[in-house]
Amino acid sequence: MSTSTTASVSTHILDTSIGRPAEGVAVQLHVRAGREKDWQALGGSATDADGRCKDLPALPEGTTHVRLDFAVEAYFLQFENKQADAQQDAPANRDSGPAVFFPEVAITFAVVPGEHYHVPLLLNPFGYSVYRGS
Repeated sequence: MSTSTTASVSTHILDTSIGRPAEGVAVQLHVRAGREKDWQALGGSATDADGRCKDLPALPEGTTHVRLDFAVEAYFLQFENKQADAQQDAPANRDSGPAVFFPEVAITFAVVPGEHYHVPLLLNPFGYSVYRGS
């Protein structure tokens, strides 16, 4: 929860290749207090059955930037042979490349005190999109 001196962050993931929430994706939260400062790991969580990370750590006072690191490779490898075959002309059927093109997704954004930042990740094995939600 944000206060007048801190910001807060939440996220969720939708697997657009199957049209469902992505359950069990590990998410790590890092922060820094200034553009030139070093990143500090605050902790992490994993997405629930609804694709949401409800228990990310609170941001410390003075946080100016946040980075969310999503470990998506392990999530997609559990479907490696199922999803690609179900999709017509899926990349895994066209070439011998990896089943997951982006094994990790790192999203960095600026924050201001008093604001809440919800950052949804729309994900598939070969691409992703993020936006500031509500």
